[in-house]
Amino acid sequence: MSLRRRLADSRRLNRWVEGLIAGYLRFAFATSRWERTGFEAMEAELAKGEPVIFCVWHQRLILSPWMFDTRLGKFCSLTSSARAGRLVGQVLGRFGFDTVPMSSHKRHVALSREVLRRIGDGYTIGIAVDGPRGPARVASTVPLVWARSTGKRIFVLSWSARRRIRAWSWDRFLLPLPFSRGVMMCRAFSGEVPRGLDVDQTEELRLRLQRALDDVTDASDMAAGRRRERG
Repeated sequence: MSLRRRLADSRRLNRWVEGLIAGYLRFAFATSRWERTGFEAMEAELAKGEPVIFCVWHQRLILSPWMFDTRLGKFCSLTSSARAGRLVGQVLGRFGFDTVPMSSHKRHVALSREVLRRIGDGYTIGIAVDGPRGPARVASTVPLVWARSTGKRIFVLSWSARRRIRAWSWDRFLLPLPFSRGVMMCRAFSGEVPRGLDVDQTEELRLRLQRALDDVTDASDMAAGRRRERG
């Protein structure tokens, strides 16, 4: 086994890295001024004991711990079973989130059963709708399938900050910088998801979900004093 792989698989190193990332996020968040808008409808559902389906673009996933109040309910996110995805899951775990790893070897039926079981147990399910490999800002139909099966409401969320780092990754991943000003936004997805969806209806709703995520993301950028960034 190569040295690089041994380091990547080292539990001690991974715990140190995840602690470093979680600590940085706490510092960046605590030293910045944040405005939250539009969360009332989602939090009203949670206050009634109703889990929801929480959707973001992969680019904005990193601040999920501040977009969901774990005092109002349990949260479970889907993460890749690859090393990077496991690391993200471990970081989220430090904020009280549970995770369901997505594996290319796991059949979609088995994954959906696990997710539906979690929703039945009262967990809100969070998903990066274009993850884990993209293409960026192209929504999958997965949240619609879950909404159809459970009747739970879908909410689209985003964050933006005046000062941030933009990575050269496939999704142009964003990381907030300390001592900034930022905004977090949440909107209810207005599309009704009936149980008897056909192929055309599913595609229409997928496009509506994609537009809703783009709209809330662009709105968060504008509110933070940034130009909208699609590329």
